Amino acid sequence: MIYCVVPEELAPELYDKLAGYYADDPNVKVIIDRRKSERRSDGDGGGQRREVRDRRRPRVPGEFPPLDPE
Repeated sequence: MIYCVVPEELAPELYDKLAGYYADDPNVKVIIDRRKSERRSDGDGGGQRREVRDRRRPRVPGEFPPLDPE
């Protein structure tokens, strides 16, 4: 599902146009963003000990064997 999010300030101008444009596409839904503030805030107390890690596999130690040109 693809959501086409229209800011509330632009909804009167854009919502009907976009909803009509994507009416035939069942994978697209046009919605109006009505949030008044961010859900995450600096003072919520969570995430203070957050650790950013590299999730990629470590490289295999060693070297590649030399290629024998033919």
